[in-house]
Amino acid sequence: MDRRKLLVVAAAIVAALGVVLVLIYAKGADKRAQDTYDTVEVLTATAQINPGESIDQAASGGKLALKPVTRGELLAGYQTATTALTGQVALATIYPGEQIIASKFGTSAVPVSALPIPAGKVAISVSLSDPARVAGFVNPGSIVAIFLSGSAGGQPYTRLLLSRVTVIGVGATSDAAVSAADGTAADGTAADGTAANGAPANTEHLPATLLTLAVTQQEAQKILFAQGNGQLAFSLTTTTSKVAPGPATTLANLFG
Repeated sequence: MDRRKLLVVAAAIVAALGVVLVLIYAKGADKRAQDTYDTVEVLTATAQINPGESIDQAASGGKLALKPVTRGELLAGYQTATTALTGQVALATIYPGEQIIASKFGTSAVPVSALPIPAGKVAISVSLSDPARVAGFVNPGSIVAIFLSGSAGGQPYTRLLLSRVTVIGVGATSDAAVSAADGTAADGTAADGTAANGAPANTEHLPATLLTLAVTQQEAQKILFAQGNGQLAFSLTTTTSKVAPGPATTLANLFG
């Protein structure tokens, strides 16, 4: 076969490939146009549906409506009627505008804690001012040592309460009134505006934050008792921090 015939054959092959590619592109364009402009009437929430609320209750309460959704935006398991979900309840909150999909409904809604509580432990929360929580550097996942400042037999002391506790949540609360003179809660201020020691009260408000801890039952009891009978302070620790139980620090050994 001479060179001219080879060129003719090659040109024919290229032309055929071009036709095939054009057809493929045209088919894809049709599909894209269909996904963009072709719509399906999908069951959609018009009001918030709460966990545990049945599809029947939502329907009778006027919380559902059919709305056109383009094929490109359809979610897996979308519904066009309530029939397939009859008797089922919402497993999570469904917000207005959301498509009703099968995976968000089931036979029962079991509340799931958003807190990562380790197995065998419980969660408790304590309220601390910024200085008592290391100026805001304590975050979820932090390991802290907890100190208690209180009074026994009329003698003030500070002592380590727990050496290693995991923080699993941090959330802001209201301001805490604190006496700037001695750091004690302003609730102890006398009716005439004086502190417990007779000096004029100088009260300021420090932002207080709720810190949620993962602890054992015994640790929870210690923390809750201590919180009601003294002041707690957290110390942020690392893997190399040396924290161990020891004698309380009092005025007698403060400078020893």
